[in-house]
Amino acid sequence: METTKYEYIIDGAEIYEKSFSIIREEADLSRFPKDVANVAVRMIHAAADTNLPELIEFTPGVVQACRDALWSGAPIFCDSTMTATGIIRSRLPKNNEVICYLKDPRLPELAKKLGTTKTAAAVDLWAERLEGAVVAIGNAPTALFRLLEIVRDTGVKPAGVIGIPVGFVGAAESKQALVDNPYGLEYLVVSGRRGGSAMAVSAVNAIASTDERTNQVKR
Repeated sequence: METTKYEYIIDGAEIYEKSFSIIREEADLSRFPKDVANVAVRMIHAAADTNLPELIEFTPGVVQACRDALWSGAPIFCDSTMTATGIIRSRLPKNNEVICYLKDPRLPELAKKLGTTKTAAAVDLWAERLEGAVVAIGNAPTALFRLLEIVRDTGVKPAGVIGIPVGFVGAAESKQALVDNPYGLEYLVVSGRRGGSAMAVSAVNAIASTDERTNQVKR
């Protein structure tokens, strides 16, 4: 019986290095500052799409603002357990808290009281520690809209918002609202319907580390 032989790379480091080499060869990163370009590369890797940079909108200071916040010990607020779980703790420079309130027992009653989704209501629980924090939204447009409402109504200002919710209802609109925000928020978004926790997580992990190939935070 003939045995089929498959040829493929089995060295993890080689796979990683080749992947990033292909990304940097095929993707147009020319409009990004260096630190944002490094984050974009990780997002492309997560999405397997070298055309992704066409959809990325950002403020030039977003990566540095988030990185400075992490080095000062700021928490990371996440809209979903998927986003929170994907953040690599070993990359966080100050053992930063990664917080998601979707399993908080207060949430069902709060969502009912506010007449909104649980993910949006959870943002209300961020409020007292939101100033100077890093926000990662990868799933829920309602969470991003609620974040903007809280910033508007209270004046609190997170250090930076990775706003990449995905979907057909409200995703594009919530991200455009973040881009158009009049509050001076630093942001990184993928415009339109595309997004998801994988891209949001890849951005946070890249911000936490300056090395594409390791999990070690370097500064």
